[in-house]
Amino acid sequence: MPHFEIKLLAGKTEEQKQELARELVKTAQRCLGYGEESFSVSIRDYSLEEWKNEIYPGILETKETLFKKPGYKM
Repeated sequence: MPHFEIKLLAGKTEEQKQELARELVKTAQRCLGYGEESFSVSIRDYSLEEWKNEIYPGILETKETLFKKPGYKM
């Protein structure tokens, strides 16, 4: 059962997060073939400072599982 954990910079609305979750699940259904009931999505907001110090370095450390590298540097 796929579970997506999304990390975002703070500032997006609840409506934007709901839409993101819906669209992500729709795309994943098309790609993976599971039904909608198989998916779950969590979204957590981070400050810019948290992103610079915690999230960005963590992204770069996950080379084996990183399928899309960030196109920015911090």
